[in-house]
Amino acid sequence: MQRDRNRIAVLALAAVVACFAGAAALAGGLSDRKPHDGVAAAHGMPVQGIDVSYFQGDINWKKVDAAGIRFAYIKATEGADRLDPKFHDNWRGARKAGIVRGAYHVMYWCSPARDQAAWFAAQVPADRGTLPPVLDVEWNGHSKTCPHQIARKEALAKMKVMLAAMEAHSGKRPIIYTDPKFHRDVLQGAFTDYQFWLRSTAAKPAAKYPGRDWSFWQFTTTGRVPGVTGPVDRNSYNGTPAQWARVVKRLQTEQAATDAVPETVSQ
Repeated sequence: MQRDRNRIAVLALAAVVACFAGAAALAGGLSDRKPHDGVAAAHGMPVQGIDVSYFQGDINWKKVDAAGIRFAYIKATEGADRLDPKFHDNWRGARKAGIVRGAYHVMYWCSPARDQAAWFAAQVPADRGTLPPVLDVEWNGHSKTCPHQIARKEALAKMKVMLAAMEAHSGKRPIIYTDPKFHRDVLQGAFTDYQFWLRSTAAKPAAKYPGRDWSFWQFTTTGRVPGVTGPVDRNSYNGTPAQWARVVKRLQTEQAATDAVPETVSQ
């Protein structure tokens, strides 16, 4: 009997997810300023999300939720000393609006991985009801202080340290975000036991990352979403509404268990 009730609850949640996603698409709430034919399939995927940083300014998370966005990855830290100025505002705002969220760290190749791990842990709450943390790995070509690339072996070693530390802090196996160039230079054939979030704005992921499974697809950097002023990165989840509903239910259960633990009073 309890199993049946749980199954009904999951199916109901899946229906709500599908309903919201479909309604948003029909209403034109989610769009792209410069759509590319190569990623048209991503727009039709049922579970849509965004990733944000201080570049998006103040976000109206209630409007984002109403538009059909089901998840958000929020920039938290970069290197060993940079905190995104909007991280804590976005972290609280997304949760208050009921949007599933996760934090991401941008790897800086000129800083020791252990220092970066300590910085991430110091800034990002170890909330249980969130998506796994993300390690964003790209070449820091935009950096004025660290524009050079490092050897593949060294990059992989730094990543292993960072991934292990993020898992220890969050209690969840991190997800790896990357772009085609870094994947080709460093990640091809590596970290096959991790989930991936792939950037591909002109083609399906399979065309840019042959043989690589993925959980999230960043398909445009010129997205338009009510509640966000200006362009925003849009993403899709590689799964059905029912599969996403199970993800959400698991996170809700984890958060409820965390909230039920009384706070320890220091003596």
